[in-house]
Amino acid sequence: MSKAKISYEQKLETVLQYIKGIISQPQGAKKCNVSVTTLQVWIRKYQAEGEEGLKRTNKNKKYSAELKEKAVEDYLSGKGSQEEICKKYKISSKTQLQRWIMWYNGHKEFKEPSSAKGEIYMTKGRKTTQEERAEIVAFCIEHGKDYGLTVETYGVSYQQIYDWVRKYEEKGVEGLTDRRGKAKPESELTEADRLRQENKILQAKIKDQEMEIALLKKLRELRGGGW
Repeated sequence: MSKAKISYEQKLETVLQYIKGIISQPQGAKKCNVSVTTLQVWIRKYQAEGEEGLKRTNKNKKYSAELKEKAVEDYLSGKGSQEEICKKYKISSKTQLQRWIMWYNGHKEFKEPSSAKGEIYMTKGRKTTQEERAEIVAFCIEHGKDYGLTVETYGVSYQQIYDWVRKYEEKGVEGLTDRRGKAKPESELTEADRLRQENKILQAKIKDQEMEIALLKKLRELRGGGW
């Protein structure tokens, strides 16, 4: 799929055409050159928040600990499907809700978002080694790409983390090499170093996938084998 940025106007037009029955989801996705899943996210945002939902990015959408807990408890007590709970609490995506369910079932406490005071996205970047970048990417992936938590944990900027994860997904650990400046190039890292960093991130992916599988199993049990 194309990575070209889709305008707000195009998103709105496509979503409205789908809601009015003019086009199907596959047709809308093809029109914007995005996946059906992406279009479904736009539809949920529009249904939950109206036009503002399509203007707001996930980066500046914040949720209180109380809202997270209420949304999870409503879902687990059978008060609505994931779609319905997302719409009720104006949650951007089902993936977000599923992450909260995993945290809840893991007996982890929901925390108030530090970014409510502008702390997360105003954190300044800092210099890092490739070893650190690999560790940070691994942490971010293991925690479901929770960029805010990663910023709080490592004290680097949101943009740095976002770029490192993207570069890793495009090029592997080679994408984490900093080729700027006149210092000894990090490309001189040994093969053993590269393999260690790659393994660290792959292990994080495995843990993330294991959490997803555990969640699906738990949800099926709660739904009596169905959805």
